[in-house]
Amino acid sequence: MLNKEILRLAIPNILSNISVPLISTVDTILMGNLSALHLGAVGMGAMVFNFIYWNFGFLRMGTTGITAQAFGEENHEKMIDTCLRACITAIIIALLIIVFSIPIATSSFWAMNVQSSQYELIWNYFFIRLWAAPASLLLYAISGWYFGLQDSISPLKITLVVNVLNIIVSYFFVVHLGYGLQGVAWGTVIAQYVGLAVAISILFSKYKSKLQFVDFSRVWKKSEFFRFLQINRDIFFRTICLTTAFFFFYSQSSKGGEIILAVNVILIQLLNWMSYGIDGFAFASESLVGKYIGAKKLGMVNKAINYTMLWGFCFAIIYSLVFYFGYDSIVMAFNGQPEVLLLSQDFKLLMVLLPIVAFGSYMWDGIYVGLTASKAMRNSMFISFIAYMSVFYFLMETYPQHAIWIAMMVFLGIRSLIQWMLYKKYQTKLS
Repeated sequence: MLNKEILRLAIPNILSNISVPLISTVDTILMGNLSALHLGAVGMGAMVFNFIYWNFGFLRMGTTGITAQAFGEENHEKMIDTCLRACITAIIIALLIIVFSIPIATSSFWAMNVQSSQYELIWNYFFIRLWAAPASLLLYAISGWYFGLQDSISPLKITLVVNVLNIIVSYFFVVHLGYGLQGVAWGTVIAQYVGLAVAISILFSKYKSKLQFVDFSRVWKKSEFFRFLQINRDIFFRTICLTTAFFFFYSQSSKGGEIILAVNVILIQLLNWMSYGIDGFAFASESLVGKYIGAKKLGMVNKAINYTMLWGFCFAIIYSLVFYFGYDSIVMAFNGQPEVLLLSQDFKLLMVLLPIVAFGSYMWDGIYVGLTASKAMRNSMFISFIAYMSVFYFLMETYPQHAIWIAMMVFLGIRSLIQWMLYKKYQTKLS
């Protein structure tokens, strides 16, 4: 019975999540067919926005955990209050991003060691995609709320609309209109706002009955809003470490020149495919663990954790097999340059091992979100980030091209280990 419930939540999440890296995959292929310069530029430009948006991933994660617990309690007022608090927070953050866009862009490009040849391309890309910020962050909040309500179908519909439209518009703008990198950016902006319209239409149709519980005086209640912000603050600091790790990854790749940057942009797509697939079960664990915590069914909490973890491990094995047997074909699909393909061979073993090492970090994140154990998430991430940086600087002289990937595997593996140890010790009393 529990397996059916897991699959009911996970399968739509997997379909939804896999379509997310499909956008960056198509963008990478479109730009890779223009030049290595465009390929590196779209990878770094997208990473700037990943860095910005991932930092505010708490709008989804925190909303899911709190809503799932309210769902388990059957507390309708708390459910709708959480949605409104998340949306208000999303709008405020989006406006701040737009207001401070120039210092954000210049500092990001400096930190990522953007080369002079790429600067104009990435600058134009940034200031087009910037206008999608309100829609993107509101989609985080609303989708997180749907997940908390044990509804994985609505986020799937939204994500498919956004991603399919993004691919179609980007392809049309790049291939038929010759807009290059700017075409990819406009495709994203248009798709995000259409997706937001779909999300709002679902809210007013499928969940119209919950709107009767709207009370803004209650939404702004200090103690409850403070708890919402406190949980999300810890997730925010946790996510800062995560995005900084990937930001640092691109920065170091950029230092190696166009070829190593192109290789790493391709290989990070493999990591994205793996993470978004396994995250389907992580999202299922968020919803189920939160629901059972709210309903005070602690036996079912442990059962949900064990079952979802097993499903995540099975998917990790599948990804490793795909990477082992299809590695060359995957790399060539992104970029057929002989130099890129030759250098990529040095990383095959790491890519095959990556899913097995990393899957636990994604699964435990989902479990901790359901528990609203935000402090433990934050602390485990801090320790893992220190390990990541230490391993990189220890290996960079001896293994200059491999150090960043080895450090990334340590980063993901250590985080999984720490979270497992913390849960083993404190169980559902984690905070």
